[in-house]
Amino acid sequence: MSGPVGSDAWAALAGDSPTSRTEWAAVVAAWSEPHRRYHDLAHLAAVLGLLDGLTADVPDPDAVRLAAWYHDVVYDPQRPDNEEVSAARAQAGLRGLVPDERVAEVVRLVRLTAGHDPEPADGNGAALCDADLAVLAGPPQVYAGYASAVRAEYGHLPDEEFTAGRTAVLERLLALPRLYRLPATREWEPLARANLAAELTLLRSRASAGGAPPPAGG
Repeated sequence: MSGPVGSDAWAALAGDSPTSRTEWAAVVAAWSEPHRRYHDLAHLAAVLGLLDGLTADVPDPDAVRLAAWYHDVVYDPQRPDNEEVSAARAQAGLRGLVPDERVAEVVRLVRLTAGHDPEPADGNGAALCDADLAVLAGPPQVYAGYASAVRAEYGHLPDEEFTAGRTAVLERLLALPRLYRLPATREWEPLARANLAAELTLLRSRASAGGAPPPAGG
């Protein structure tokens, strides 16, 4: 495997020891679980690819990239604490591979993706969150594909329950003062908000009409 999620890219961050290679294989296996429809290796590769253009001026680019590797390494749509468990997974997996200070920063960054609301001076957090939310600013057809894929991940939920949860996610995102924090990504804001608002309007209209909601995701 090569490219953003390949072993060479991982080794540049965590070394090429047998322990590191074993950890890379375990992380890739986790991202390859069959129930994933959006939060999969393609999403990881997209985030890592975007970070190449977003981390030039952040304090610890390697910590940001490692946090991307781990930010959804645990993804179970039936549990509410995936980010916390992913952070613990990062702490255990990176121990002895990178300096303790960097491990701590990776753990902090992974936890930050639960709310995508970094502090104004948090350059590392801004880069990771902006890259993770980039899909929201895609063309409408790309956004629809993302939403449909995540709805499939929550296929165990009935429409009414999913719609309530998804509506809460959309409202929380739209309530953020900014979705994107870096100067290079602020131009994404209008389209992302338009996509979110359009989905929210459609979900509300379907819910009030008592019909099935469109495919959507969180």
